[in-house]
Amino acid sequence: MKFLFNNVENSKDFIITLHKVKKKNKKKNFFESNFAIQMVKLSVVFFILAVVTSAYAAVLLIRAPKKVALVSKTDFCSFLPKRPGQNIGESEVDAIPFCTKPNSKAPGAKIFPSGFIKTAHFATGDGFIQVTGTIDRTKYKLSKKDGGGQYDTKAPSGASCVGFKNFVNLIEPDINRFCIRCCNDTKKCVTSKSTEGCASIVPGNYN
Repeated sequence: MKFLFNNVENSKDFIITLHKVKKKNKKKNFFESNFAIQMVKLSVVFFILAVVTSAYAAVLLIRAPKKVALVSKTDFCSFLPKRPGQNIGESEVDAIPFCTKPNSKAPGAKIFPSGFIKTAHFATGDGFIQVTGTIDRTKYKLSKKDGGGQYDTKAPSGASCVGFKNFVNLIEPDINRFCIRCCNDTKKCVTSKSTEGCASIVPGNYN
């Protein structure tokens, strides 16, 4: 009889223990499940923030000023990197226009740093206008090791020269030279020879 009683007591303890284990596991599973849900929610939030940030950056890029104008040797624009010291080639995607003075034809353009343009020569030809000359790269912290790069209607995207269908614009910090030509005939604005430099693509006065 005592043996039977002990077995009953042991069985009762076992059932209580089993119930506690189930309750503990249930509670554990609840917290694990709740944690997983919270992590999913956080992931969704971070994803949404990333999408919004990317969209905002794209909007800013689209809204950035992208028009240049050539009026005279003292009133003209050229594209430059957004940040001082940035390499020309690296800035071809998001460069912005700088002008010698405020120009209603190039809204939003910045003014060249004082002393950046050293010499400028304005010229016109059959179906084109251009400005060629020299710069002082140090005024915009450009590198003397930077061989330069080219801006045109494809880079930065949407860029244009007021009154013309095409343009080609090179900045060559290593030799302190710049050039920009606007034209309607693509043959007058060659954009496929950027490595040949200003003297070849936009022949003119570089003194």
